[in-house]
Amino acid sequence: MHKIKLTVAGAVLGGVLGGLVATAPAFADTHTCSGMMRAVSVDNLRVPKGVTCTLLGTHVGGNVKVGQDATLVAHKVRVHGDIQAEGARSMSVAGGSTVGGNIQAKNGGSVAVTSTRVDGDIQLEDNDRHVWVERNRVEGDIQLKKNHDGLLVSRNSVNENLQCEDNGSRVTGGDNTVGGNKEGQCRHL
Repeated sequence: MHKIKLTVAGAVLGGVLGGLVATAPAFADTHTCSGMMRAVSVDNLRVPKGVTCTLLGTHVGGNVKVGQDATLVAHKVRVHGDIQAEGARSMSVAGGSTVGGNIQAKNGGSVAVTSTRVDGDIQLEDNDRHVWVERNRVEGDIQLKKNHDGLLVSRNSVNENLQCEDNGSRVTGGDNTVGGNKEGQCRHL
């Protein structure tokens, strides 16, 4: 009789613990970049304050976060999540890169997004230096707000809206194909 009770108790406990293991969340690792990374795969990527990170053919399964006064140069990268920069010195995403989420740069220096496919939005706000957005395919919106220096927006294919407002200098460019509306300072582009 005791043998049956122990067997049943063991089966119940094993089922409970097995359920806990099966439902435990997978924690993604965050790789820190300083210097150059070539064609490797990482879960998430962080560029620390003041560091320069160059990505060449790198695959990021999650997000890229660029720290204050840091520089990101990304060429032919695949990012499944977002690229986010807050106070970065500069950020460049180019050369046939693909981003599954959004590209966001705020309160930084120069920003260039060229020849890139973005499944979300490009949102660039309150950057102090030149902003270039050229030859991209964007499924969402391109939103440029309160940037202080020259802006070039040229030859983009935008599924939703192209929105430019309160930028400190004239927005130049043209030949943008937009599925929604061209608004504000970008209405003529």
